[in-house]
Amino acid sequence: MSYDWVVFDADETLFTFDARRGLSTLFGRYGMDFDDQVFHQFKSVNQPLWKGFQDGELTAKDIKQRRFVPWEREFGKSSEAINTEFMSCMAGITETIEGTEQLLDSLHGKAKMGIITNGFVELQQERLEKTSTHHYFDFLVVSEAIGIAKPDPEIFHHVHKHYMQEQPAPERILMVGDNAHSDILGGLNAGWHTCWFNRDGSDKPEDINPHHTITHLDQLTRLLS
Repeated sequence: MSYDWVVFDADETLFTFDARRGLSTLFGRYGMDFDDQVFHQFKSVNQPLWKGFQDGELTAKDIKQRRFVPWEREFGKSSEAINTEFMSCMAGITETIEGTEQLLDSLHGKAKMGIITNGFVELQQERLEKTSTHHYFDFLVVSEAIGIAKPDPEIFHHVHKHYMQEQPAPERILMVGDNAHSDILGGLNAGWHTCWFNRDGSDKPEDINPHHTITHLDQLTRLLS
């Protein structure tokens, strides 16, 4: 099976996003204690912010300005400044998901590739450089930069129009991602084909039907060979 374009999500699709490890590194820089309670507190603040972002109710700047507010006094910095340091920690510990290099190698020269991510601009390019994967991709589109987040189909239409010069038919584009809502539903609503990377064996949402489902990137390598 072949596609003209294969477009990937970033976090937990190509690259690990170990927030706990990143936070531990950040807190350790300041000699501050980090434990389960702190991590759960961070998630309780962070997750609703990201949901609001994906629902179009918040901006990326809102997330930066709010998610470290509970720790501003301890760090002696604004939430946004703490977030910048956190992104630096995350870039430093980033790793590729098992099978990433083999998949990208197998597609190189056969299909064009790009990334659409809801992450932050300051992290994404540094990740590509650190993992030496930047040369595989024709584009990196970060929702923060254009003000539209997945699953809004407009971000997919934007990419189709502005980053794919030959204007392939939507069904000749494959969106690959781990998030059934933002990656798969968003891609489907844009008319693209989709591949759900169900790495942790989650139950499929009843109203979302990807064209392909994989549990390891090696399966996608074989599927597209």
